[in-house]
Amino acid sequence: MRRHTSEREPAGPLAVLTIFVRAGTETYAAAEARLDALYARQLPGIRRDVLVVDNQLPKGVAETAPGREVIGGDNAAWEFSAVDVAVAHLGASIWKYDLVNIVTSAFEQLYVAYLERVQPEVLEAIAAAPVCLGHIDCYNDPVWVGPYRSQHWLRSCFLVLPPTELKVLGTFVSVRGRRPWFSGRADDPFGPDSPIDATYQKYVKDWLLGEDIGQGVVWHRKLTLDDAGLDMFEQKARTILNEHLLGVRLRAAGCRLIDVTWLSAELARGRVPDFDCPWWQQLAGRDRDAIVVAAARSA
Repeated sequence: MRRHTSEREPAGPLAVLTIFVRAGTETYAAAEARLDALYARQLPGIRRDVLVVDNQLPKGVAETAPGREVIGGDNAAWEFSAVDVAVAHLGASIWKYDLVNIVTSAFEQLYVAYLERVQPEVLEAIAAAPVCLGHIDCYNDPVWVGPYRSQHWLRSCFLVLPPTELKVLGTFVSVRGRRPWFSGRADDPFGPDSPIDATYQKYVKDWLLGEDIGQGVVWHRKLTLDDAGLDMFEQKARTILNEHLLGVRLRAAGCRLIDVTWLSAELARGRVPDFDCPWWQQLAGRDRDAIVVAAARSA
C-alpha cells in the first residue's frame, strides 16, 4: 500500500522544478514572466529551477543559464508530449527536486483565483505525499471513456506533484492519433465506434463550439466544425481527453487528485488534510467558489 502523508522530513527549503510549456513566444508572451512574479510574490523561499519546453523549437538544448534551460519539444500531443520530452531530458536529475510544477503558457486563462492558494504551507503539505495538486474541474454528470467512468479532472495548465508520481505514469500522453477516437468526418466527428460515450461527446463538442455546457461559462475561443476546421477540432478534443485521462491514470496509480483551494482551506482551519477525501467533498469544502455535487452521481 502506498503511504499517504502530509509529513515531510525537514531538509531546508523545498526544491521545485518548473516545467514550463510554450509554443513559441508570440502567444502569451508575458506568461513566463508572470509565473516568475507569482513565485517571487508567494513562494520567495523556494529553491527553484525552470525547464522551458518550446514545442515550436526542434529537439535539443536551445538556451542555458543558471537555474533555467530551454529545450525543443514535441507538439504531437501539445503540452502532454512536451512533458514527456522534459522528463526524458532531465533523466536522473529529476530526483534533485521535492516537487515538479507543470505549467503551460495559458495558465492564466479562464478561472485563476486558485493560483493565490499556491503558498509555502500548501507545497510543504504535499511534498512527501502521493498526490497531484491543482484545480479540480468537473462535469455536471459522469462520462464514460472506454471502461472508465469519470466526472472530474485537474486542469493541466498548472499542476504540482512529487517526481515519483510523475515518473510512475511512464508517459503523460493518453490519446495519440485519430483512431479510435475520431471518425475523420466533420458531420459526425466521433463516429459510432468511438470509445467516448454520447454525454462526453456532447460536452466536448459544445465546449469547443463555444456553447455553455450547463455551468454558466464558455470557452474563450470558438471553433468551427467543418472540413477546414476538423483538424483543429480533433487536436483540441484530444487535449481535453488527455487532460481527463491523465487524472484517471494518476488515480489508478494510487495518486490522489487534490484541489488546491480545498487544501489551503483545510490548513487554514488547522486541520491535518485527509488526502483520501473524495473529490466532491473537496469541492464542497472549499472556502471560496465551493461546488456541491451529488455524491451518488460522482466518479
